[in-house]
Parts: sequence; C-alpha cells; structure tokens
Amino acid sequence: MLSTIALDTQVLRPGLCTGCGACQGLCPYWGSVDGRTVCFFDCERRDGRCQRFCPRMPTDLDALRRQFFPADSILPEIGPFRGLYLTRAADPGIRAKAQHGGSMTALVELALAEGFLDAAVLTRSQGGLNPEGVLATTPEEVRVCSGSSFQIPPTLAVLNQALQENRYHSIGVVGTPCKTLAVYKMRANPLPDNDNHAGNIGMVFGLFCGWGLDWVGLKALAAMHADPEAVCHIDIPPSKYHSMELQQGDETISVNLDNVTPLVRSGCHYCADMTAEFADLSIGGARSADDWEIDKGWNQVIVRSEKGEQLLDLAQEKGVLEFKDVPETGLEKLKGASLGKKRTALKNLRQLTGSIQDLGYLTPSKDLFQNM
Repeated sequence: MLSTIALDTQVLRPGLCTGCGACQGLCPYWGSVDGRTVCFFDCERRDGRCQRFCPRMPTDLDALRRQFFPADSILPEIGPFRGLYLTRAADPGIRAKAQHGGSMTALVELALAEGFLDAAVLTRSQGGLNPEGVLATTPEEVRVCSGSSFQIPPTLAVLNQALQENRYHSIGVVGTPCKTLAVYKMRANPLPDNDNHAGNIGMVFGLFCGWGLDWVGLKALAAMHADPEAVCHIDIPPSKYHSMELQQGDETISVNLDNVTPLVRSGCHYCADMTAEFADLSIGGARSADDWEIDKGWNQVIVRSEKGEQLLDLAQEKGVLEFKDVPETGLEKLKGASLGKKRTALKNLRQLTGSIQDLGYLTPSKDLFQNM
C-alpha cells in the first residue's frame, strides 16, 4: 500500500510536482501558495485520492490509454489520434481576447450550449499573471477565461470541489498535459468507500504545453519590464524569435528568452507530453510555413475521441469555427516536436534516478519508451 507521505518523498522533494492541484480540494492537508504545492499537516493515511490522482505518482500510461482509447488510434509520438485540423473562432470578439485563434473558448461555449457539458473548469488568466481556477457555467464566464498564463495554477482543486458537491453531472475540464493526465487517473481510480464522482467528468480539453514558469520569478521578471498590473497578454513566439512578449496596452515588450528559461518549473523538465495526450480534444497555437503574424491567429486541434469529433463536427456545421487546410508537413512536424519533448524528459528522468532503466514515475510504462 502507498502512504500519502509518498507524495512528499516521491513527488515534492525530487522536484516532480507540477502544481496541477489534483491533490487539493479533497481534505485540509494539501494546498497551494504562489503556485507551490504545500502539505500543511502530517498524514499517515495508507491510501487516498491525493496519491491516486497525482500525475507524478507511478502511472502505467499504456494501461490507462487502453482503458479509454482504441489501441489502433494511438500514435507513439502524440497519443490517441483521429485527425489534425487548423481552426479559429468565427466570432471576432472571441479572437480579439484569445491567446491565438480562440478555438478553445468557442468549443467550450458550444459544448455548454449544446448540452455536452453543464459546467467547465477553466483557468482565469488575468492577463497572464496570477491565474486562478474557476468553474464556469455561462458564455460570459467562459470568455473571461480567454488567454493563457505561463504560471500553472492548481485548477484541479476546483474540479475536486465541484465533483464532491455532485451538483453538476457533465463537467468539462481545460488543462495542460499534467492536468489532463490527472483527470484520466481520477476516472480510472474511483474509491468505492469514498466516491469522487469522476463519472461527472464530461469532456477533457487539453492545451499544448512546453513548460510552465515559477510564479514568483515570472512576476518579478515582468515587473522589470512592465507594470504587472497593466500586462494584458503574455506570449512566446516560435523559437527563432527567442523571446517572450508582454503586452501592455498598445505596447509589445520583448524579453530575451535567456531571462525566461531559468524560471521553468522543475517538474516541467520531466514531462514527456507536449500535446495533452489524455483528452477528447487537444489545442495549441498553429505552426506552419505561414508568417507568425498569420499563425498566431489560428489553432492546431487534435481530435482524440468520438465525443471530441462530434463536438468539432458540430462547430463546423454551425459555423462556430473556421477551418483551413493543414500543411502537408503539419502532422510530421507536430510529431517531431512532441518526440523531442519525450526524449528530453526521459534523459532528465534517467539523470534524476541515476539509472538508464529507471524512468521514475513512468517506470510501469517503460515499454512505451523502449526505443527512445
């Protein structure tokens, strides 16, 4: 049997924690301070939801995929796959406030309107700094959450609270790869004597993610270049620009990426998932042969499940999303980028464990990475 102390010895101390919030909102013991997970009290419990749901506790990814996705749909580089699309919100009002094309906002709004969902757990980014998890039930509440943050808030604490209340019976979740993995672990690990109502999770929307940044460090860095209270948007263009952009009113301030990368959270160095492989739909910024000024107005969308396909088809039918052709090399480039992140994570995990055979939290699924 596991002990909740394992979260401290196996996750927090080695620097694997992602700050996702999967261990929070369940009991008074776990919380978050400035994006850092904190255990407020000692606990001797031999088993619990906190350790079952944590995405950095040992996870058999092969078995988890087989439980939720057809084996013949899984691509080794990017996970379950039913199609790749380039889309953007048809509503210019959504696009104006979105991180890129606004596809995520448009799809969550549609899912609520059409009965796919009755609530959604989102991150309200507040211009990119000091984000927080929220539960949205109206289009207005969804739109307030447009835009992204490179700080990672404990959004899943909001999901845990909503599930325990058992008020909503089809809750959507939008999150980074670590969060979507945790959600699927919730679905796979019900506790008979203490139901977490995971059956009330309706759809999962994944966000492409390279890494997240230290909360305090990012606020301090932003304050060196702009008024943190006035920053309305943060973005990182393609690697050739080697910069982070802070939007302050009509002014765009460029920060050299060399000053940003030291702020990457420790746990992100061990993440092997770029495209949020555990999701119904996964969405990120477009990357094509077009100019960045064009690309940043569009999204890449990976369809992973039948329900995700149904929602995307409905979005096209109702004109909620606009579509354009995916470049011929689009899928291969996406596979290559995703594979690069996997290889980096495996290298870092082997350095952490000191063994080429020991992949830490991925050890039960080591066969998945045997050729890397």
